[in-house]
Amino acid sequence: MKFSIGGSLKVAFRPWVEGLENIPAEGPAILASNHLSFSDSFFLPAVLDRKVTFIAKAEYFTSPGVKGKLTAAFFKGVGQLPVDRSGARGAGEAAIKAGIEVIKGGGLFGIYPEGTRSPDGRLYRGKPGGLARVALATGAPVIPVAMIDTEKIQPPGKVVPKLMRPGIKIGKPLDFSRYHGMDSDRFILRSVTDEVMYEIMKLSGQEYVDIYATAAKRQIADAEKAAKAEKAEAEKAERAGA
Repeated sequence: MKFSIGGSLKVAFRPWVEGLENIPAEGPAILASNHLSFSDSFFLPAVLDRKVTFIAKAEYFTSPGVKGKLTAAFFKGVGQLPVDRSGARGAGEAAIKAGIEVIKGGGLFGIYPEGTRSPDGRLYRGKPGGLARVALATGAPVIPVAMIDTEKIQPPGKVVPKLMRPGIKIGKPLDFSRYHGMDSDRFILRSVTDEVMYEIMKLSGQEYVDIYATAAKRQIADAEKAAKAEKAEAEKAERAGA
């Protein structure tokens, strides 16, 4: 995949990278990135010599038919790890377990602390579960990463990407060994997550919003729904007046 898709991405989009020296040549590490576009999970691995393992919903790997098999092969090839979201606590616990296994194997584990793509290009509050718990359970360094302009290349809902140069900024590793054994303390988890998000904010230059991206998406959807309803009422009143 690095030689096919990865090579093609580098030739076609020519991504620029800063801080590549902060990625260890070997050994485990957690890459914590902002999330602007579906393509983030492809551009970041494409510029690294090492494999990066992200998590993906299990449905991508279990769909029936030829299309399902091709989809599963594709996601496996680009380093995606299936996570079963059907358990009592959903994807959260599964993601943590998957991340710990990757780290124990000496690999690079990629995670988006926001939990979902930004709806408007701003940086949202990081979720304290996955990132912090994997970091404290394993002692692996956390490397902040900022994806730049990927939302302009492939906005949500757009299939065909726009040809332009994305950027990737890789920060210095963060050591949280001082919190070893404290992964059940929610205040420590929050502190670790906020420190990582602050570093991502400095790298990306994004405006920070202290709410979860999922809540922001609901607010945007509710506002759009209200605007449509208001427009419909106005049109109805206009027709009645005519």
